[in-house]
Amino acid sequence: MSSNRNIISFAEEEASSSSSSRSPNEARPPTFHDDIGPLSHDFDRDEPNIARDVLGDDPLDGDIGEVPLSFKRKQKRSIFSQPGRMLSALTVSRFGSRSPVSGPSSTGTATPTLLHTIDSARDDSEAFVPGNGSKDGVPLDWYAEGPGRRVGYEDLTAIDWIFEYTKERQRLRVLYSSATGLIGHIRQLADASQVWIILVLTGLAVGAIAAGIDVVSNWLGDLKTGYCASGPDAGAFYLNKQFCCLGYDQGAKCMGWKPWAAALGIGGVAGKWFIEYFFFLLFSITFALAAGFLVKEYAIYAKHSGLPEIKTLLGGFVIRRFLGGWTLVTKSLGLCLAVASGMWLGKEGPLVHVACCCANLFTKIFPDINGNEARKRAVLSAAASSGISVAFGSPIGGVLFSLEQLSYYFPDKTMWQSFVCAMTAAGVLQALDPFRSGKLVLYQVKFSTGWHGFEIIPFAVLGILGGLYGGLFIKANMRVAQWKKSTTWLPGPLSQVAIVAFFTALINYPNFYMRAQASELVSSLFTDCSLVLDDPFALCKTGAASASTIVLLIFASILGFFLAAVTFGLQIPAGIILPSMTIGALFGRAVGIIMEIWQHNHPQFFAFSTCDPDVPCVTPGVYAIIGAAATLAGVTRLTVSIVVIMFELTGALTYVLPIMIAVMLSKWVGDAFSRRGIYESWIHFNGYPFLDSGDEGGGAQHVPDITAGQIMTRIEDLVVLTATGHTVSSLRAVLASCPYRGFPVVSDPREALLLGYISRSELAYSLAACRLPPETEAFFSHQPLADPRSTLDLRPWMDQTPLTLPSRSALHLAVSYFQKLGVRYVLFSDRGVLQGLLTKKDCWYVLNGVEETRRGNGGSGAADGAAAVGAGMGILAGAGVSVGGDAAVDEQSDLLLGGGGIGIGIGDTLRPESPNDDRASGIL
Repeated sequence: MSSNRNIISFAEEEASSSSSSRSPNEARPPTFHDDIGPLSHDFDRDEPNIARDVLGDDPLDGDIGEVPLSFKRKQKRSIFSQPGRMLSALTVSRFGSRSPVSGPSSTGTATPTLLHTIDSARDDSEAFVPGNGSKDGVPLDWYAEGPGRRVGYEDLTAIDWIFEYTKERQRLRVLYSSATGLIGHIRQLADASQVWIILVLTGLAVGAIAAGIDVVSNWLGDLKTGYCASGPDAGAFYLNKQFCCLGYDQGAKCMGWKPWAAALGIGGVAGKWFIEYFFFLLFSITFALAAGFLVKEYAIYAKHSGLPEIKTLLGGFVIRRFLGGWTLVTKSLGLCLAVASGMWLGKEGPLVHVACCCANLFTKIFPDINGNEARKRAVLSAAASSGISVAFGSPIGGVLFSLEQLSYYFPDKTMWQSFVCAMTAAGVLQALDPFRSGKLVLYQVKFSTGWHGFEIIPFAVLGILGGLYGGLFIKANMRVAQWKKSTTWLPGPLSQVAIVAFFTALINYPNFYMRAQASELVSSLFTDCSLVLDDPFALCKTGAASASTIVLLIFASILGFFLAAVTFGLQIPAGIILPSMTIGALFGRAVGIIMEIWQHNHPQFFAFSTCDPDVPCVTPGVYAIIGAAATLAGVTRLTVSIVVIMFELTGALTYVLPIMIAVMLSKWVGDAFSRRGIYESWIHFNGYPFLDSGDEGGGAQHVPDITAGQIMTRIEDLVVLTATGHTVSSLRAVLASCPYRGFPVVSDPREALLLGYISRSELAYSLAACRLPPETEAFFSHQPLADPRSTLDLRPWMDQTPLTLPSRSALHLAVSYFQKLGVRYVLFSDRGVLQGLLTKKDCWYVLNGVEETRRGNGGSGAADGAAAVGAGMGILAGAGVSVGGDAAVDEQSDLLLGGGGIGIGIGDTLRPESPNDDRASGIL
C-alpha cells in the first residue's frame, strides 16, 4: 500500500501452475487481430516460429487491393428475390438469434444482470473487428471499452440509469435487427404490448381491490356502533348501515340497524350512552391492534402511506420487499382495519402503494421488463396514477399526481400509459359501484349555484389558513417522529398504536362530527343543503347556522390536527390526504356558516348587493371544498393535481378559479415555513438518498456555490486498485478489509491514470465464480502475454467508461449529473489523473444540509477505515474538505462529510430502515 494513497498494489507473484479450470470471464476470450494468442506451454520452440505465428494474424498481411472499398449502406435483399427465402423469412431469424449464455453461479451470489441477448457465446475463431459494431445485433465485446457487466443490485443501493437504458436500447436493437418477416413483426408487436398488458391488469386489480377496501372498511366502521339484524327488511349481519337501510331517505327511520345498546336490551339514556361508548372504544382498539399486528408480523413495509418510499424508489433507489406480494396483502387488509378503527388517517396514499405492488407483481410475467430496473420504474410511475384515480374517482387527477409528486422521469409515453391505467381502474370501480350510488367515492358532490365576487376574500383567507395548517402540521409531525426515535423509554410499536387508538376513540365519540368515519363526514361537509335528502350531522336543518355549530366544527378541526400529527408515523397503514381534507373541510364549513349568518343578518351590506333576494347567496359546502383543497396543498405542496382532483370531485367548472386561488396562497404560505412537503420531509427523516430531478437548486435542495473538488472524496482517502499486481486471494482480502461499495482503477500508484471503476458486487461475484486457485494472477488492463486459462481478466466486470469531470467543475454541474442522468458516482480527473470521487449520497448530504457533527478517531488505510465504519465512527479528512459516499463507504454505514475543516456526518438516526422481521415478504 502506498504511503500517501490507499492504493492496493501487491507485488507480482510467481506464475502459478496450470489449471484446467477456467473463469467465466475467460470462457469466451476475444481474439483481437492485434493480440497474441494464448501462449503454449511448450516454450522450447524457436523465436522465428513465434514471430511468424504472431505476424500471421495481421489483417493487413494480405492482398486487399482486389476488394474495392465502399462506404454505401448495404441494401437488404427482398424475400421475393429468391424462391426459398419467403418460407425461411416466416420462421427463421436472419441474424443474432442465439440464446444468451448465463454465467455459472455455484455460490450463493446473485445471477449477473447482463445485457440480454448481447453477450452470446462466441467461438474462439470469431474475431472482433472494430468496424463491425453492434448495430445489427452483433454481441458486444466485453473486453473492449464499455460499461461492463453487472450483477443484481443489493438492497438499499442506487441503480445505474445509464446502464439500464443502454441495456434496453441494445435489446431493442437486437430484436428489430434479428426479427424479420411475419414472425418478426409478431415478435415486435408482442414486445411492444407487454407494458400495456401489465397496466391494464394493474388497473383491473386496483379497481377491484379499492372496491373491496371500501366495502370492508365501511362495514367494520359501522360495526363499532351496531349491526344489521335479520328481519322483514331482508337484512344481514354482513351489511353495513348504508346497505342495511337502503331505500330509506333518512337513516333514523331504518329499523333493521340495531345499535349495541338496543341489542343488549338497555333502554336508559345513561346506560345506552355508556354501552355504545364502550363498544366504540373496544372495536377501535381491536381494529388498530389487528392492523399493527399484521404489519409487524408479515410485512413491515406495509406501514405508513408508502409514498415517500415510492418517490425514492422511482428516483432509482432499491428497496427489497417493499413491493412484494406479502406487502400487498398486508397493506390491503391492514388498510381496511386501520380505516375502520376511526383513527385520523386515510386510505388514499396507501392505495398508491397498493397499485405499485400490483404492477410489480405483474411485471414478473415478462422478464424483459422485470430484468430492467429503468423500465420497471416507468411502469410503476404509470401504475401509481391508478391509486389516486380510485381514491378520488379522478383519473386525470391521478395522472397529474403521479407527474407532479411521484415520478422521477415522466416522458410523454408514460403519461399516456398512466392515463390508460387510471382510466381502467376508475372504470372497474365504476362497474363494481361499491356504494350503490353511482359515485366512485363517497364524498363526490354536485352544486347547483355559483359564487360571487365578494367571496374571493374568504376563499383567500381559507388558502392562507391552509398554508398555515400545512406548515405547522409538518413541523409538529416531524417533532413527534424525532421525539419517538430519540426517546428510549417509549413502549413498542403495537403499544403505541393501542395507546393512540384508545385516546382517539376517547376523544372522537363525545364530538358528534368526529364520531363518524372520515369519508362520511367529508361527504356531509361538502354537501349543498338545497340538494340534500339525509342530513345525519344536522348541518342543513333550520337553526344549524349557529355559533354552537361553528364552535364544534372549529374544535373538531383543532383536535383532528393534533390527532393526525400523532397518528401519521405509527406502524400501521395510514395516509395523510383524507385527514388533511377533513380538517380543511371542518374549518372551511365553519367559515362558510359565518359568511351565511353575516349575509342573512345584514343583507343590505354593500358586498352582498349582487345576491338574489329569494336564492341562498352563500353555500357553506363550497367553503368546505375550498378549505379541503387549501389544507391538502399546504401539506403536500401540490398545485395542479389538487385543482383537477377537486374539479373532478365537484364536476363544476365554476369553482376552478376559487380553488386555484386558495391552492396558490396555501403553497406560498407553506413554502414560507419550509420548501419540503410532508413526503419530502419523511424522505429526509428516513435518510433516503433522493435527489429531485426537477429541483434546479433554488428549492428545498439548495446547491452551494462551490467547486466539486471541495467536497469530493480525495484520492488520498480512497482505496484504489491498480491495473496489475493482484491475485485472487489479495483481492478477496481487499473485500474482506474494506466495506466500500466500489473501487476506482488506476494504471499504477505513481501516475494514477484513471482506467475505470469496478463495483464491489461485480468484483465479489467474479472472484466467487472464477473457480481458480487463490494465487491466480488478476488484472484490470489488457495483458497480451497472459494465459486466459491461468489468469483472471476482470475487464468485463469493470466500467471502463465512467463519467468524469475536472476537479474544478462547479458543484452545480456535478449535481446535475446525478439529477438528470441518474448516475451513482462521478469520478474527477485532471488530464486523465484521478483526483477524487463524488457519490449520489454525498450530494444528498450536501443539499439537505446535514448538521450533526461526526465524531471519530483519526486513522488511515483500508483496515482502519473499515474498523471505524464498522464501529459507527468516521475518519475526518484533516484540514481538507471531503465527503465519503456510498461508493467510498457502505451505503448503510455512516458517511463522512466535511466542510471548512469541520467534519459533518450522518448518524444512525438517518439510516434507511431495513425490516429484519419482514421474513415472509421476500418478493420483489
